[in-house]
Amino acid sequence: MNDAIIHAVEGFVTSPWVYAVLFGIAALDGFFPVVPSETLVITLGVFAASTGDPQLVLVIVVAAIGAFTGDHISYWIGRASGNKIFAKLKPDSRSRKAYDRVGKMLAERGGLVLVVARYIPGGRTAATLTTGATGFPRRSFTFFDAIAASSWAIYSACLGYVGGAAFEDNPLLGVALGLGIAFSITLLHEGVRWLRHRRAPQQEAPAPQETQKAVAES
Repeated sequence: MNDAIIHAVEGFVTSPWVYAVLFGIAALDGFFPVVPSETLVITLGVFAASTGDPQLVLVIVVAAIGAFTGDHISYWIGRASGNKIFAKLKPDSRSRKAYDRVGKMLAERGGLVLVVARYIPGGRTAATLTTGATGFPRRSFTFFDAIAASSWAIYSACLGYVGGAAFEDNPLLGVALGLGIAFSITLLHEGVRWLRHRRAPQQEAPAPQETQKAVAES
């Protein structure tokens, strides 16, 4: 069964059409986040290490161009319809708060938000849409998105390459290893972010003794 799956995948990854498929999926993932572009890039990286096909450099270049294209489509969607979307949001709704939070992050940290968001499933689409909707300068967006797309493509492909090099005789295990590492890194990031948000209110709240002292002095 495993051999049949491996042969079927090898037939796909050795086809010249694999690069066209990679570009399309990476681009689509930019504004339709349910498409698993990381899975494909990692898988191609595994076979690049274990069989030599496809070419790792081409996988990285095509994935980066596809991601860059998709992010810009998302940016222009936000630019064209952001005001309409914003007007429909209720002031106290979670969507409005998320919109305001991302806008504030963009104002404080600029395009670095785009680089970080590209590694968060679903986060990249939210960031690019909001960036366009808030009127973030297109040139700045292009600059930071080029960094985000390129670094993401290198990261994903190299994760797969590590898995393929570790399990040259069994590419499926290489794919599992690459996906496992990617999932673990994402889980670690989300865990750290959750802890920071949980501790923030506690740090901001005044200590009971300090509060009592302030009341007594007043």
